[in-house]
Amino acid sequence: MTQTTYLPPRRAAFLVTALCWVIVVFDGYDLIVYGTVLPKLLQEPGWHLTKSTAGLLGSLAFLGMLVGAVLAGVLADRIGRRRTIVGCTAWFSVFTALCAFAPNPGAFGALRFLAGLGLGGLVPSANALATEFVGPRHRSVVSTLMMSGVPIGGTVAAVVGIGVLPRFGWEAMFLIALLAVLVVTPLCLRLLPESPVWLRSRGEHARAAEIEERFGLPSSPNHGTVLQIGRLRSLLRSPYTVATALFSLATVVTLFAWYGLATWLPQLMRESGFDLGSSLTFLLALSLGAVLGSLVTAWGATRTGPIPTAVIAALAAAVGLAVLLTHPHSSVAYGALVLAGVGTHGTQCLIIAAVVNHYPPHLRGSALGFSLGFGRIGAVLAPQAGGWLLAAGLGVDSNFLAFALAAAVAGVFLLLCPRPSASADVADGVATSRSEGAVRT
Repeated sequence: MTQTTYLPPRRAAFLVTALCWVIVVFDGYDLIVYGTVLPKLLQEPGWHLTKSTAGLLGSLAFLGMLVGAVLAGVLADRIGRRRTIVGCTAWFSVFTALCAFAPNPGAFGALRFLAGLGLGGLVPSANALATEFVGPRHRSVVSTLMMSGVPIGGTVAAVVGIGVLPRFGWEAMFLIALLAVLVVTPLCLRLLPESPVWLRSRGEHARAAEIEERFGLPSSPNHGTVLQIGRLRSLLRSPYTVATALFSLATVVTLFAWYGLATWLPQLMRESGFDLGSSLTFLLALSLGAVLGSLVTAWGATRTGPIPTAVIAALAAAVGLAVLLTHPHSSVAYGALVLAGVGTHGTQCLIIAAVVNHYPPHLRGSALGFSLGFGRIGAVLAPQAGGWLLAAGLGVDSNFLAFALAAAVAGVFLLLCPRPSASADVADGVATSRSEGAVRT
């Protein structure tokens, strides 16, 4: 008779968190790889790609993410988080790899949209599953770690691009995405457990109890379907109307700045006189700044609160981007982009923390889903806006100015946010866990 292996809680938490994080890193690579290859695509023979069309192609993946996040939420309800994570990973990896064989911009754009469907569903599902396998005091750390996976994936894309693009062309950058299917997906199928909370919501109490015992988790009572807590109309009524609007708008402009830079930065630096290799190092600086921002802003939030820290981070991003308007020496430009990365991505991490602080436990999942879902409008618009500005002949500075203004506006929106009510500040481990698991962006 085979004996079941029971993992100590810390090892179990590390295993699940590590698997989910690696998948998010691949998600970030597949998302940001477009920015690394964009200078090459603009030179692709026979494509006749204009900057405006290039912006549209960049926006299609984010549009797919917007749709995919909704579809993945429905899918996770039906088949569970584990299968949704594995399915989304296989989906976005395959369609990203197929971009290497696109014969024209139309086919390329369609494949990027299809890849976006998987990209949009992966991060919230992975984050929700990982936070279930750690204690309440560590959930914010795990969420920050998951958020850092996207810019780390962007860092990998920039580093890989420096060596791969000149030798093997842009197609090879997309083929690398198949590593997720060949390596990560089999590991997840073998090692990643299903959510006990989801199993109990489906009436599978025995299986949920077995997973809880095997991974050293406390038994959670059946609370019904966790994805049904919170209602949209409650977020739009007093006393939450103003906060819901400001958090959502701040997310729009923050994602506009972050993903606009991630898409256009290498091409902007090329038009500023740098070669392709040097241009990719600027994207590397931005991505490393974003990773650093996840850590620095989390530390700052524990001391001054998420909203004051977010205001400082947003304004720091605006300052960093404004420095680029002066056409500084490359060493100063690197520093400015690190600051921009810290500020843009750090601000988004802090908006999530601020939403969790502001709303009572039963509304947090809905509030996060609404602000992040609405905010993706900024991610959809950013690549297209950058292309329009360049196509209109307004030059590189117009992009940096637009992204700097977006970061500054995010700081203003957050400065105007009302303070959280006392009820929202009360810690409730079980309710918080359920609401965080309900996030569907």
